[in-house]
Amino acid sequence: MASANSLTAGVGSCGGAGGGNASANGGSNHNVFVYGSLLADDVVRVLLRRIPQNSPAILHGYHRFSIKGRVYPAILPVENKKVTGRVLLGITLPELEILDKFEDFEYEKRVVDVSLKDTPDVLQAYTYVWAKSNDTNLYGEWDFEVWRESKMKDFVNMTMGFVEEESKPRVVTYESYYKPE
Repeated sequence: MASANSLTAGVGSCGGAGGGNASANGGSNHNVFVYGSLLADDVVRVLLRRIPQNSPAILHGYHRFSIKGRVYPAILPVENKKVTGRVLLGITLPELEILDKFEDFEYEKRVVDVSLKDTPDVLQAYTYVWAKSNDTNLYGEWDFEVWRESKMKDFVNMTMGFVEEESKPRVVTYESYYKPE
């Protein structure tokens, strides 16, 4: 499971951005690159109780996969590929811990360099990479717009259940919400 302590040496390196008001504030704020369900403001609002400042971004050298039996995606390093997403700026340590718990054991938190779409800036951010690099359940390309139209409403409801039942891991909440048919 990705823990808030897993990158203690890199915590300060994920604060700050090349411009805007996403300063590191002494290393207490962080940047997080998101590429799946967290692209939806409704999901972020349920988890963090706010919509952080954010910027469109690209993560080079990764691919966003669909996952058999899941409605959310996974990313893994893949040469000559890129993932479009956004960087959530100014994430506090308590908010980062919420995201760590939400991503659960299926993902590993890593520090990556992301390119901002609106500027030539590159900044460091945390992101959540699929923990099982040889997972045979990964396939194709996950599409946010298809997810937004067909899965987002249920996913927001599942996320509300996750927030309300803090003691349950997100994967348990997900599996109980999306019972196999």
